[in-house]
Amino acid sequence: MNHSVSLPRPAARAQLRGDETHPNLRGEVLFCPYGRGTLIIARAVGLPIPGFLGFHIHTNGSCAAGGDVSFASAGGHYDPHNVPHPWHSGDLPPLLSSGQGAALMQVYTDRFRPEEVVGRSVVIHERPDDFRTQPSGDSGSRLACGVIEAV
Repeated sequence: MNHSVSLPRPAARAQLRGDETHPNLRGEVLFCPYGRGTLIIARAVGLPIPGFLGFHIHTNGSCAAGGDVSFASAGGHYDPHNVPHPWHSGDLPPLLSSGQGAALMQVYTDRFRPEEVVGRSVVIHERPDDFRTQPSGDSGSRLACGVIEAV
């Protein structure tokens, strides 16, 4: 009897790249339709900080710098329902970086479907989300960003 479960095919993906201070930071985030929501598979290497890091979907599909703020053009957290943090659709669990700077995460959310985040961005922050501070959880600087594109 075969008990294997095949993963759904990704409908969207983001290629992560680090800011100017972290040029070796790279990764990929896949968005797969699953049930009534999205299965997110994230992997990254070159993370400079071990431990938990903020991980969010941001409103704008741009990863350009904005003055002295890395990836400022990504905007704030994706929040189509105008609710407080941590109930934004783009609020995700923290990413756990190993001592060697690598992370792999798989998480399910029913806050959005993949097609709803195409044209937005994914951001990794330097600190974990505290799930209290408004409007964005006090996650600190933006280390990496990727624009979400349909596959």
